[in-house]
Amino acid sequence: MTEPSHSSSSSVSPHMPPQEEASHGSSMGRLENRFERLFFSTRWLVAPIYAGLVGGLVVVLVKFMQLMVHLVLHCLSLDFDDMSVAVLDMIDLALLANLVLIVMFAGYENYVSRLDLRDHVDYPRWMGQVTFGDIKVKLMASIVAMSAIHLLADFLRLNSMTNRTLAWSVGIHMAFVVSGVLVAVMDKIAEHKPTQGETSHSEKH
Repeated sequence: MTEPSHSSSSSVSPHMPPQEEASHGSSMGRLENRFERLFFSTRWLVAPIYAGLVGGLVVVLVKFMQLMVHLVLHCLSLDFDDMSVAVLDMIDLALLANLVLIVMFAGYENYVSRLDLRDHVDYPRWMGQVTFGDIKVKLMASIVAMSAIHLLADFLRLNSMTNRTLAWSVGIHMAFVVSGVLVAVMDKIAEHKPTQGETSHSEKH
């Protein structure tokens, strides 16, 4: 005589009928789905931060206009070194404004939501293609460029600079250069690192 099979009863809870167990599972699934939707919506908490960078752009614009007005009004009385320093400061502000734009738009598209403006005639080509690694590299490149501008301005004011101040300027600039190179190298290593699927595929061959 063969013993009756208990495989069908083992999967059902002895304290809960199958209908109630299925209802419990569906309610837990709905609760999990609602929690995940709410959790995913928290990314919008970052949106005001990127919107606040617009205020930073306004401040950069005001400072740029102030420098430009000062340069235009005193262009005849300024010597070459002072004029060069003023132009370098304007270039510095332009690089800063570009950096703010990259962080603002790329950060919003990477971490909040995509911009539905791809059909716009003035839509930049780089938008939607800048990853987090690209943001890091562009950030360090902009910092190095701004540091180089400040260092060049210090050399133009060499007569009024002490050796200690000039040495600190060169040292800080070299620290930024080394940091930028290291960030770029680490990003390249992470970019060319094989994924798990690629590793398993190469092992099969």
